Amino acid sequence: MTGNRTQNSKLLNEKGMALVMILILSAIALVIMTGLIFMITTGAQVSGLQKRYTTALEAGKGGADVTFQLLAARGDPNIPGLDEFHITASSTCMTDKLNKSTKDWTSSCDKLLTIVPGTDTTYDMYFDLGANPYPIYRVYSKIVDTVEGNSGGDEGLIGKGVVSSGSGEVTVVSRPYLYTIEVDAENRTNPSERAKLSILYQY
Repeated sequence: MTGNRTQNSKLLNEKGMALVMILILSAIALVIMTGLIFMITTGAQVSGLQKRYTTALEAGKGGADVTFQLLAARGDPNIPGLDEFHITASSTCMTDKLNKSTKDWTSSCDKLLTIVPGTDTTYDMYFDLGANPYPIYRVYSKIVDTVEGNSGGDEGLIGKGVVSSGSGEVTVVSRPYLYTIEVDAENRTNPSERAKLSILYQY
């Protein structure tokens, strides 16, 4: 009798150990599966964020191109094919930013790098890019610094030349305008899709 009881006790103990091992292996498998699901979900989120940022960045680059056209037109906003163009800076300030060194701007001109969407005083212009059913991006832009040159539309060439030795002729030295521009592009319906650019533009 004693021998049978001992054998039964061993069998029960082995069954208990098997149950514990199964529970441990199940817990490990559950942890691994949870980790895999987390990695897949995180990867999808990061991929989505990257895609949205890339789209906003492309809108910002397009906005920069429009800003360059405005500079080339010396502030004339009638750029062909662009209907939603708004200059928020005063005409005096815009003229100063386009044609004068930063130190000679009127005191009301904003020189800060910060652009606050929806606050007109923090940017010089804004315009919309895109059309339904695709996302429409609003691009804000402003000039924050100007280094005056002699290549602009004002033809400020007086006093900008040198006399060639022996010839008596004045040779004009070409010196381009340099503009530091801040651009901020964001999705109209989802402002978290946003990209900022800082640009040094030679004209």
